[in-house]
Amino acid sequence: MTTIQMPKPLLFLLNTNRRYKVAYGGRGSGKSYGFADACLLKALQNKIRVLCARQLQTSIKDSVHKLLCDRITAHGLDAWFDITQQAIRCKNGSEFIFKGIQNNVNEIKSMEGIDICWVEEAQSVSRDSWEVLIPTIRKEGSEIWVTFNPDREEDATYQRFVLNAPDDCITVLMNYNDNPFFPDVLRREMEYCKRVDYGMYEHIWLGKTVINTEAQVYHDKFEVKEFITPENVTLYYGADWGFANDPTALIRCFIKDRCLYIDYEAGGVGVEFEEIPPLFETVPEVRKWKIRADCARPETISYVRRQGFDIEACPKWKGSVEDGIAYIRSFERIYVHPRCKNTYNEFKFYSYKQDRVSGDILPIVLDKDNHYMDALRYALNSYIQTDVSILDVL
Repeated sequence: MTTIQMPKPLLFLLNTNRRYKVAYGGRGSGKSYGFADACLLKALQNKIRVLCARQLQTSIKDSVHKLLCDRITAHGLDAWFDITQQAIRCKNGSEFIFKGIQNNVNEIKSMEGIDICWVEEAQSVSRDSWEVLIPTIRKEGSEIWVTFNPDREEDATYQRFVLNAPDDCITVLMNYNDNPFFPDVLRREMEYCKRVDYGMYEHIWLGKTVINTEAQVYHDKFEVKEFITPENVTLYYGADWGFANDPTALIRCFIKDRCLYIDYEAGGVGVEFEEIPPLFETVPEVRKWKIRADCARPETISYVRRQGFDIEACPKWKGSVEDGIAYIRSFERIYVHPRCKNTYNEFKFYSYKQDRVSGDILPIVLDKDNHYMDALRYALNSYIQTDVSILDVL
């Protein structure tokens, strides 16, 4: 007999009948593990169809397929399930289907007989996607399960299931302190984040939303978007060096149709000299293109150049940060690929100082949450310095 332990906040998944069952909160809360375990239990008890959905899924690797497989093995249930690269089936006829909402709208509209629809990473699901998905889950007694880490208060998922939850909905907030299995490795990360950046700690670990205000340096300019990098575009690479608790950061971007696209990043805290080359090589074609780097560490630039990289120091001048911001803001839109999570987080937190008494936004850029932001400025520095904007010649 297999015993599966369920965190107390998630027992409602098994013992309550509601149309919508929602858990949101910070990292390390055990939400995804708990929902996966509950899905498996339901599938073992009765023959059901489970649709595992998310906003974007370009391959099965983007889904919860691996998570479910890992939980099956962890609980010793391999004999009960047949696993293929695209699906999971239980010996009693239960099946798990994996779809991206945005890329499979017509397929989802035509689906029948779904008992549970589990939407993971639902913070990215748009209002239009919810309006497509919800009527599709129409079997009598069917349920829609939702897990997400909040991003912005105005996001469709937060509005729909937290601020304006339907009557037939249970919504619970879960954070790391609700997870009895919270691992030490994540606890150390959490404590470090809490110590060095409390605002980031509240967002990442306590599940608080980031309010989209005009204090954000790139307010209303950026968004996460899945895209394919075109062939024959000019690629720009920028690097910022880590100091003590700050990360070493590398960013790759390109410009198309008056928009800026950020498609790859690499970074880490405590990166030693000899670790920089293999870190940089995780970004495609990095040895083929010039890297423009923070000039504050000439010995690091010299070392990286000796390892075969085309790298040069990026000059700084009075007002270079403000000039760089003005140039980057001149793009019509800034698109960040979902794999560039650190870059996206900095876009959310990179802010101007606010007067504590009046709340006025001051013309002073805070020197925090800016390592990937600095790398982005360095990457585009040759255009920031010129009087002719590249936007005018594309």
